[in-house]
Parts: sequence; structure tokens; C-alpha cells
Amino acid sequence: MSLPKSALLLCFFLTIGACGYRFIPEGDSIDKNIQKVFVDIFTNKTSEANIENTFRTAFIDQISQGRRFKLASSPGEADAILKGSIEGLNAAPLSYQATNLAAEDRMTIVLSLTLEAQTPKKILWANSSFSGSQDYTLSNNPSLALTNRKNALTKLANDTAERAYRLMLSDF
Repeated sequence: MSLPKSALLLCFFLTIGACGYRFIPEGDSIDKNIQKVFVDIFTNKTSEANIENTFRTAFIDQISQGRRFKLASSPGEADAILKGSIEGLNAAPLSYQATNLAAEDRMTIVLSLTLEAQTPKKILWANSSFSGSQDYTLSNNPSLALTNRKNALTKLANDTAERAYRLMLSDF
């Protein structure tokens, strides 16, 4: 005797729901009174100009898009503050052309991130060596090479912010 597909799907979803796993982290480990988060100005310890703005914007966008927190416009109205420091950025060749010139680079970022409750002062989540990487194509055309690097940096910032946000909500 075989069960219809709908019965199997129902059993699957009931089993998943009963075990406590969820597909999307909801920030249950963070005090429910913490509703507004301010993203502080990031510190830039690299030689890359304005990278701190790119990453701060990515984190602001991520918090704005998320369901758990609202974005605070100032530290005074925030229940928690997200602080970030860009500790390092490097790029290394990933692949080479037949002429032994690099064809692609891999950009790697290291951040120090802290989500801190305001009252009482308490670290909710921190990671002093949060890293991410992004590959991008090099070009003999300086304008195109710069555009590729800038686009890769923006994607790296967005992907890093999304991953960090999920880990904050998951309490990892």
C-alpha cells in the first residue's frame, strides 16, 4: 500500500516543524525588547578609500530588508548598535592568461563586527575575524578593470552583510 504524494508531503512538513528547525532565522535568541538597531560608521583600517561606506550601506540595507529589526536613524533612539571595523582587504590572482598575466583576482575582506545592546550594555553578537571573498575578472582596459573591482566590492559587501545578519539572528 503506498501513500499519496500529498500525504508524504504533509508528513515531511509535520516532521520538520516538530523538530524545531526553521528555514529562516528569526532572532529568537535576541531579547524581544531590542527592536531598533543603529548601524554606526565603520572604521577603515585598509588603504581602500571609502570602503567603509560601501560596507555600512550594505549592513543598513540588510537590516532595513530584514523583518526582525527596524533601522534607527541615530544612536540615541536605538536599542542596539552595530559597530564594524574593516581590518583587512587583499586581492590575489585566481587564474592566469596564457601570457602569465592574471585573468581573475579574488578579493578577501576581514571585518570585526559587534552588535551591542544599549540598556543594559551587553554584547549580543560579535565576531572579530568575519571574512568573505569575491572573485572578479581583470582587464587590460583600466576603466573596465576599475568597474569590475568596484562591482566585486559592492557584491562582497552585500553578501557579507547578508551572511553576518543571518548569523546574528541564528546566534552563531
